Amino acid sequence: MIRRTDRPRRPLYDTAERARRDASPWTLVQGVLAPLQFLVFAISLGLVLRTLATGEGAGAANASVVAKTLVLYAIMVTGSVWEKAVFGRYLFAPAFYWEDMVSMLVLALHSAYLAALATGALDTTGLMVLALAAYATYAVNAAQFVLKLRTARLQAAPAGLVAEAAR
Repeated sequence: MIRRTDRPRRPLYDTAERARRDASPWTLVQGVLAPLQFLVFAISLGLVLRTLATGEGAGAANASVVAKTLVLYAIMVTGSVWEKAVFGRYLFAPAFYWEDMVSMLVLALHSAYLAALATGALDTTGLMVLALAAYATYAVNAAQFVLKLRTARLQAAPAGLVAEAAR
């Protein structure tokens, strides 16, 4: 059963925020980095799963997780700059609060991987399991952002198109 409230939902972007989003060069940067990060993730996931299944290719798997983490850092830093440009704060703007919260967990797990790799705190299996935990949280976070992007597109579409898209 769908519950509807009497109060209208605040749009993801008000008019000024939408204008700042559309004018910001960081919007394009995010648009390039997000699919790049997903591509690196997909390749790395395959390498990590191969290493867990066969015990082979640990060097390539480790290098791929490091690459994924570096792309994650890049998208997080530029995303914070984008959020500041659009919403006036670097993190936790109300429109992206929960996405930013999960992003902190994603960052923590990826950073823990780098620390464990650098210190030798975990064996290969431990590293690969930690990478999978980091990747699972990344997948949740990526889904959050895809749903947020869909919401923004639906809110920006003319009413007739919104009804058509909802079908």
